[in-house]
Amino acid sequence: MSVDEATAQSQACPIVQVIDRVAGKWSVAILAATLSEPVRYTELEQAMPGISRRMLTLTLRNLERDGLLTRTVYPTIPPRVEYLATDSARELFTHLDGLTDWARRHQPDIIQAVEEFTASQQ
Repeated sequence: MSVDEATAQSQACPIVQVIDRVAGKWSVAILAATLSEPVRYTELEQAMPGISRRMLTLTLRNLERDGLLTRTVYPTIPPRVEYLATDSARELFTHLDGLTDWARRHQPDIIQAVEEFTASQQ
């Protein structure tokens, strides 16, 4: 199989597409914050120290575009906007539990492998 064929095959793979959508630094944290109740923009901003306003806005838009987050605008002055994870996002989180368990079990091995690799490159 050529590199181009492998690339095309991986791009068509549903798991690659899903991981691509939630692999951003802030995506999982934003979804986790919105799983149980609607959250306002400023609440998300305060809950995630280190995220820039631009990155928060981009991540929210991408999650909404991908059907993982709903955005509700209330006609008040000033406008009130709330975000809530969709049923699809909540279902996704049930599957991420297994990945979280795997990561916890293997994190020491990964850290050790990185340290060994880095040492061998110097």
